[in-house]
Formats: sequence, structure tokens, C-alpha cells
Amino acid sequence: MSEAPFTRVGVRPIPPPRLKTRPWYEGRPVLSCAVLAVILLGCLFCGAFIPKDPAYMDLYHASTPPGGGFWLGTDAMGRDIFSMIWYGGRISLAIGFLSTLVSTLLAVLFGAASGLSPRWLDGLLMRLTEIFLSIPSLLLIVLLQAVWGKAGVISLSLVIGATSWTGVAKVVRTEVRQLRSCGYVIAARCMGAGFFRILRRHLLPNFLSSILFMVVMNVRGTIAAESTLSFLGLGLPLEVISWGSMLSLSEKALLSGAWWVILPPGIVLVVTMVCLTDIGNYLRRAAGRRASNL
Repeated sequence: MSEAPFTRVGVRPIPPPRLKTRPWYEGRPVLSCAVLAVILLGCLFCGAFIPKDPAYMDLYHASTPPGGGFWLGTDAMGRDIFSMIWYGGRISLAIGFLSTLVSTLLAVLFGAASGLSPRWLDGLLMRLTEIFLSIPSLLLIVLLQAVWGKAGVISLSLVIGATSWTGVAKVVRTEVRQLRSCGYVIAARCMGAGFFRILRRHLLPNFLSSILFMVVMNVRGTIAAESTLSFLGLGLPLEVISWGSMLSLSEKALLSGAWWVILPPGIVLVVTMVCLTDIGNYLRRAAGRRASNL
């Protein structure tokens, strides 16, 4: 009986594991960015596609429901709702970005000054910040706007920006306290560099990513604050078209059953808030991952 043939083999080479490549869009707010970009571009270039003049009062077609020549209906003064949404978005977004710019500048300057100051001055500035934080922001906005006078786009942006810087300032102060002991900051101070040069060249690039998500959330908060003030009758006048001034007509619209005056601008405002929240949360998670890697 013959022996069965056999093959002598060695160690089989193990193929390298196949790395699963994640799609570039996974975990990123692609949909929120796309929707927000559509809203921004639509508001900026609304003159190319809106069918009616948003400020024209066609009293003959006042409170007309959606359909026919008015896609989303008209308000009690005969103004086209569809045109008002896109045109009014310019004002609301302008207030949001301008007030965020003001609050960010104040927060960076105040937080950096507090972080670089001696211990006694740092404690004094932080107590001042906590006093501002203890006052309800809406009450402070109403007080400052009453002192300013009639509300306008610039005045409302400055007032909202001047009352929404405290949270970002505390984060900036914490980051600066950690960075002030770094060698490059100490070397710059020894060579006579001033406060603004140190802030611009050495501090700002290091804590910008930490406050970026708070800046985005501030845009959302300021747009919501403008809408809330206009809803309460303390914001922009009715002749200035914005999302907030449109929502200020909601009480009369509900009493008359004109749901189309409230629902379309409310949906656009909510969608914008949700997109900004999603983008802000993504930036917060990204900053947290970078901090954990370090």
C-alpha cells in the first residue's frame, strides 16, 4: 500500500488587513451646510427670483391665502410673504453676523486682557464678567435699547453684541492662562512685544479653534434674540422687513386665521437655527477630539 502524497507547506503569509475607508461626508454636517448655504445665497441674491416687491402694500389682496399670484400668501398689509422671507433674511442674518462680530471682539479683548493680567486684576475682571452673566440677557438688551432709543439694524446689532460676550470671554481667559507660560509668549514679552502683537501672533491662532463653535452658536443666539425682541414689539419697526418683524404679526394673524403669515417664516427661522446648531456641535466635537489627542 503506497503512502498518500502530501505537500509540505510553511507559514502562510497573512494578507494585511483591509482598512475600511470612511466616506468623506460621514460625521460631518453636510446637509446642514448645504441648506444653510441655500438660505444665505437665496437671501443675498433674492432680487433675481422674488416675484413681488416685498415692501409694496397691495391692500386689494390683503390677507390672501397661498395660491395664484402669491405663492405663500400675503399679510394684513398685502405684502407678499414669499418675497418678504427672502428679503427679510438679509436683515436678520446681517444682525446675527454683525452682533456676533461685536461680541467676539469684546470677548477676545476682555478675555485675553484678563488672562494676561496679574492675579488681583484677573479676579476683578472675572467678578465683573460674572455680574454680567447673572443678569438676564433679554432684560439687559431691553434696558440698553431703551437708553439708545429707536431700534435700527446697527443699534440692535451693537446692543445684542454688547450683551452676549461673557461666555466666550471666560473660555478665552482660560485658554490664555494656559498659554501665557509657553516659551514663545514669554520670549515675546521679554523682547518688548505689546499686548495686541502677542494676541495676534501667538495667542489667537492657538485658541481660535476652541471658541469657533461658540461663535457659530452666538450667530444662532443673536438671530433668535432679534426675532424674540421683534415678537415682543421691542425690536425693529414693521416697515423694516426681517424674520422677527414678520413674526411680530403672529398675534393678529392667529386671531384672523391667517396661518400662512406665521408658518413659512417660522419654518425658515427654525431650519436656520437647526443648521447652525448642527454645525456648532460638529465644531465642538472636532475641538474636543483635537484636545484629547494632545
